[in-house]
Amino acid sequence: MDTNCIFCRIIRGEIPVSKLYEDSQVIAILDINPIRPGHTLLIPKKHYASLSELTPAEQVTWLQPLDKLSRAIVRGTGSEGFNLLLNNGRCAGQVVPHLHIHIIPRKNDDEVSFHWNPRPYPPGLIEKTLNQISNHLVR
Repeated sequence: MDTNCIFCRIIRGEIPVSKLYEDSQVIAILDINPIRPGHTLLIPKKHYASLSELTPAEQVTWLQPLDKLSRAIVRGTGSEGFNLLLNNGRCAGQVVPHLHIHIIPRKNDDEVSFHWNPRPYPPGLIEKTLNQISNHLVR
């Protein structure tokens, strides 16, 4: 646990939250600044700054309640679907340096917009990128 981390303080019970779920490994709380009502944060109780710090077994344990939570959030909010969002690192928009995943309920007419700016690869770059990444895959 990190004594200054807001999520660690929540896990220790120092800050009141709207708790949806808790077990020995994780806690799920409603985000206090939601994108949509029902926006939930799934947080491992052990302090990790990023996803890469978890072992494969810890990843499975942390994400185990995701299906149950997402189904309950969709049904409970009358949503039609949901986004999963994990910001891994400050450059990716991670504000709290404690690993967490957002479950954001969605409706077709909710007017929520994530500002993506996709562009096709220029000639030759897709192959180069594929090779660069493939060379770092653990086999």
